[in-house]
Amino acid sequence: MNRRQVLWAGGATVTTALLAACSGNGGTSAEPAGADAKPRKGGTLRIGALGRAGAITRDPHGTQANESDYLIISLVHDTLTAPGAKTNTAPRLATAWKASDDLKTWRFTLAEGATFHDGTPVTADDVVWSLRRLRGTPSGASRLPGIKAANIKAEGARTVVLVSDHPNAELPLLTRLTTFVLKKGTKDKEIGKAPGTGPFKLDWFRSGNARLVRNEDWHGGEVLLDAVEVKIFESPQAMSNALLAGQIDVASNVGAVAARTAEKREDIRIVRRPDDMAMPIVMRTSSGPFADPKVREALKLAVDREAMVKQVLSGYGKVGNDILGTGDPAYAKDIPQRARDLAKAKSLLKEAGFDTSKTYKLHTTEDISGLAESATLFATQVREAGVRIEVVKQESATFWEKTWLKGDLYTTYWGTNDSVVFLASKTMVSDSGQNEAAWDSAEFDAAYRRVTGTKDPAARAKVLRDLQRIEHDESGYLLWGVADGIDLAAAPVRGLPTLPGYGRVQLERAWLAR
Repeated sequence: MNRRQVLWAGGATVTTALLAACSGNGGTSAEPAGADAKPRKGGTLRIGALGRAGAITRDPHGTQANESDYLIISLVHDTLTAPGAKTNTAPRLATAWKASDDLKTWRFTLAEGATFHDGTPVTADDVVWSLRRLRGTPSGASRLPGIKAANIKAEGARTVVLVSDHPNAELPLLTRLTTFVLKKGTKDKEIGKAPGTGPFKLDWFRSGNARLVRNEDWHGGEVLLDAVEVKIFESPQAMSNALLAGQIDVASNVGAVAARTAEKREDIRIVRRPDDMAMPIVMRTSSGPFADPKVREALKLAVDREAMVKQVLSGYGKVGNDILGTGDPAYAKDIPQRARDLAKAKSLLKEAGFDTSKTYKLHTTEDISGLAESATLFATQVREAGVRIEVVKQESATFWEKTWLKGDLYTTYWGTNDSVVFLASKTMVSDSGQNEAAWDSAEFDAAYRRVTGTKDPAARAKVLRDLQRIEHDESGYLLWGVADGIDLAAAPVRGLPTLPGYGRVQLERAWLAR
């Protein structure tokens, strides 16, 4: 999984029903008081999304640095499964899935009657070809971990078989991400115009902007909107201004500053998606000044988390406890919340022999709202414990090339924040391709394998708590807070999804009351 794709894509929560498919549509926002609650067909939804002209991509299996691109791709192309409001993993192109007794072999049944936008039926061969293409990308191993291309096969016309190298009770969650399905044999030069299977069909695409029209034959049910027009914006401020000027109907993922500005506007509705964005500070554990667990613990104790949430997120978020995946139903709320303790922080630094005469660099970017601000406030707070921090802001491309996965101390962010196990698999097991803190814990690795290899839900829940305790106590993540996802919507907009990540781009149930 490419780093940016994981950010925009929806992570998956722990699946409780291992042997049967789950069902349920994406959650929708609370509607305005007194509004007509009966959905109606028709109308064009104009939605703004962030992106840069220089980063536009049309490839569903490529690097999607722009949220605008991911939104367009997600409306045109289906993944096998999707986030659900009532269940953790809901059907999308696959309507059912079942595991073998050893949790290595999974069979996915495709939706009956599913077709591409050109009318041709979707077959298991199309899905196998697409997943193998996905697996063959530079980051393919991390997108479908433990699954070799040769172990993705068709079984008849409507069954796709995935065989993992190890028992994996969580395998269905992997298919919620970038398993977009294309027609078998689609050439690279045709990808941008290739028919999908999703709820909307591409009408036109120009310079990152697009118009999509309703797919009347979508296998997932009735689509309400006639069309969706996606407009690309380079900044949340420009997108917010366009909404206030009536140029768009929805400003997607616009951030807390824009929400605060819109709070007193009766014609604008704020749609909040809890547990949407984890914004941890990463400390390198394998070497460097933060390799000593006592130093990492000291920094975690030096942070005033409530002040961070209040000042950086304007209150649109919640305090973190150094465990990624706060939106997971199995998140361990009984692990004591780490609170600020400057005296203990100073004591631990002294025990570790930490050099408080030096100044340490904290690298950050301005990729998302509040990220650089969090670094600055963090530096101010830990100074009270005797730690000198210089915040270094880097241009995005430089940060991801020079700092990410390599730095001693840096900020990062994850929009797949609804699964503890998913994030552990991507960033914390010792052999993960995106081990941001270079953490190598045999105890954590063993706990992870026990979680993914345990079928019984009650037994898995116990092991999952153990995994979170280890992460809380020892990892290189200082998760001070979690930001709400925030959309701003004009008064007529109804039915916007409230699930985070990939869930928020499911617009097939959105409608307009006008």
